[in-house]
Amino acid sequence: MASRTPSHLSLAVVLALTAAIGPFSLDAYLPAFPAMAESLGVSISDVSLSVSVYIFTMSIGQLVGGPLSDQLGRQRIMFSGLILYSVASLLIWQSEQIESLLAFRALQAFAAGWTLVSVPALVRDRVQGVEAARLFSLIGLIMVVAPGIAPTVGGALLSLGGWSFIFLFLALYALLVIPLLKMVAFKATDAAPKAAPGPKVNIIRRYAQVLATRQALPFLFWQAASFSVLMIFVTHASFVYQTHFGANEHTFGLLFGANVIVMLAANLTNRSLLERFGSRRILRVATCIQAAAVVAALLASVFEAPLYLFLPTMMVSIGMVGAIAPNIQASFIEYFGVNSGTAAALLGASQFGIAGMVSALSSRLPESVTAVVLAMAASSAVCLWMLVLSLRQERSWT
Repeated sequence: MASRTPSHLSLAVVLALTAAIGPFSLDAYLPAFPAMAESLGVSISDVSLSVSVYIFTMSIGQLVGGPLSDQLGRQRIMFSGLILYSVASLLIWQSEQIESLLAFRALQAFAAGWTLVSVPALVRDRVQGVEAARLFSLIGLIMVVAPGIAPTVGGALLSLGGWSFIFLFLALYALLVIPLLKMVAFKATDAAPKAAPGPKVNIIRRYAQVLATRQALPFLFWQAASFSVLMIFVTHASFVYQTHFGANEHTFGLLFGANVIVMLAANLTNRSLLERFGSRRILRVATCIQAAAVVAALLASVFEAPLYLFLPTMMVSIGMVGAIAPNIQASFIEYFGVNSGTAAALLGASQFGIAGMVSALSSRLPESVTAVVLAMAASSAVCLWMLVLSLRQERSWT
């Protein structure tokens, strides 16, 4: 066991750096929304559409990339995705119109989907059960820094060379991840058998096999609803903090990064309690805490509470994702030993696809903090519904 720890730690670090492409792609350019709108001659709402485009198109990339990674191997799909992501980022760097930016943003998201879908599959290739939950939590613990520092990094790059520099940074970051994956995740001495190319099975049949596992389905929609809470906030964070509360781009980075405090605490608490309580019990408690925090945020917005009262409610609402996400991933993926890439694709696609549509619909909400939080509350209610449904299924199967 002692010899496995360094291997798992190094694997977690590299997979976390790979998965960090997700939050960096979404959060790093948030402080640049006003500058992008001015540069492209459009409104901030038009720029925020790029968030929805990214999330929705990433889900398509995952649906395609997951089964291909089961059939062709993780390495080939991940590396292809990273190279295409880098090319798309460079094209966004040179964009001067909102139409071309949105088109290249879609290409960037499709490539990111190919890359990110293999991360949970690689975990499932090596471990399962509580051990998988620990590795997911360790990845989350390292990765939790990314959404916290991404807006600050984006703000610094914005000051240095304008909004386009943010996408140049993303292109270089993706290229740097490739040799790290090659040295750690895909080195010959540590290659997992299931990471190798698998049998040629029709993609539709693979998805049918995954969807036939009814016990796993509540976790699919649970993840999508919880992520929708996060993405509604991300889509409207610039409006909430910069427009409504009057924060500048540097203060915005600090306010957005404040979520990391609770996210980090939730992740650390999750890791320490896994052995004693198990991932599913922790998942249910964290979901209830998130729901309570969203209700508190709704009350704060209705009564027009000042920022120092509103901020803690949002920190807990978003921070609970640090405990919810790894436990949903572990609970869902443990059902699939053969089609883990396809299962991960379906989990990621439902997460990003549904959240992308919810995010796009939320962009049509009135410019009101209360309206934003109400949308978050609706998504949180779906999480509670899935919690009840999973409990019923567990009792019926036992």
